[in-house]
Amino acid sequence: MVATEIRDDAPAKVPARGIWGWMFFDWAAQPFFTVVTTFIFGPYFVARLTADPVSAQTTWSNMATISSVIIAILSPVLGSIADQSGARKPWIAFFAVIKIISLFCLWGAAPGSPVIYPVIFMILASISAEFSIVFNDSMMPRLVGKSDIGRLSNAAWGLGYLGGMIVLISVVALLAGNPQTGKTILGLTPLFGLDATLGEDARITGPISAVWYFLFILPMFFFTPDAPRGRPFGAAVRSGLNELATTLGELKRRRGISLFLLARMIYQDGVNGLLILGGTFAAGMFGWATIEIGIYGIILNVVAIFGCFAAGYVDRWLGSKITVVISLTMLLLAALGIISTGPGFTLFGFVPLSTVSSGGLFGTAAEKAYIAYGLLIGLAFGPVQASSRSYLARSVSLAEAGRYFGIYALSGRATSFMATLFFSLITFWSGSARLGMATLIVFLAGGLLLLLPTPYPADKVK
Repeated sequence: MVATEIRDDAPAKVPARGIWGWMFFDWAAQPFFTVVTTFIFGPYFVARLTADPVSAQTTWSNMATISSVIIAILSPVLGSIADQSGARKPWIAFFAVIKIISLFCLWGAAPGSPVIYPVIFMILASISAEFSIVFNDSMMPRLVGKSDIGRLSNAAWGLGYLGGMIVLISVVALLAGNPQTGKTILGLTPLFGLDATLGEDARITGPISAVWYFLFILPMFFFTPDAPRGRPFGAAVRSGLNELATTLGELKRRRGISLFLLARMIYQDGVNGLLILGGTFAAGMFGWATIEIGIYGIILNVVAIFGCFAAGYVDRWLGSKITVVISLTMLLLAALGIISTGPGFTLFGFVPLSTVSSGGLFGTAAEKAYIAYGLLIGLAFGPVQASSRSYLARSVSLAEAGRYFGIYALSGRATSFMATLFFSLITFWSGSARLGMATLIVFLAGGLLLLLPTPYPADKVK
């Protein structure tokens, strides 16, 4: 399906600074997911905050589950209310305050301290981040015509990875000290006198992400046009709830959009699982510290930037659906590779590997194989999300963007607690995080199979 078949219901022309302001939201938001959730604070929570990594990994997974349930329940409601209240920026500002305060509070997660507090702050930060994304995404159809939405979405996603990578490199090179030597990978004393033995190199990622987010969402507030104000808040709530009920009824008739949302609900669970659990899985299996996890994250983000910008052209040329299908296939291969790898083997033991370390970073053959599979994740996990976003944007009108992006957020979170819950249950039952990770394949493959017969655009009548 080529992009020329997409209706190009172009909105009013938006100045370049308005488009760049919107794109900088992804730049501002990504470090939270990169250095806090995935590569630095998350692995620290699992491997170093407590003396029981398996229990800590289950707790981290449960945190993600609770966040996902809250996001799934409230996102459609907020999206429908946003369509009625009009302006999105006040909502983004409200949730920004919660997110920024919560991230600053992660500094208190010292080794041996109660885990309940960082869990609460991570839940607040996660739901605030996701609710803000609902409102930001619903602004996208007002910025460019539908033929350019795929390229805009992928470019913004790639810009986000670039921002996340810059913060990650800064943490690894300037802040993260080796627990044995106290020096960073560059041989420097960590800035601000951070002590790696106290987890300060990982705990600092919360405040850093908060400051970064505050600074770089400002261009969106200053330059990006918002929808005109609609109903007063009270009336918007009442009307939005009624509109949500109507939208859910519409989905019975709009079967293409329903099938797309169902497919996305399932495959996004697998994507979320890889992002949330991939770094912690490596930390548990190989004993990677902040430096190793950080370098691994940098490699993935470099590849992800290239993947997103390349996918922008693929999306415009072949369409969002084909871009998502290619990305899901790559993620399936990567997940199979990761769960089939362990110290001394890959591909479920059919390929034995030397257990002798060459010294330095990623010294064993198994670690190198893990990184190779990680490259596929880096290439695909940005495009699968960016082109899913453009898939929906090309399938709905401007007036219904808020409520459908709210349901889109629901589809990305409604069963995402199932992926992390299955991981927790299987890991607890078997004592093996590898078997827990294997459950992600079910979600990736199931979503892909459902996506294949979905029309493109999703509202197209066959």
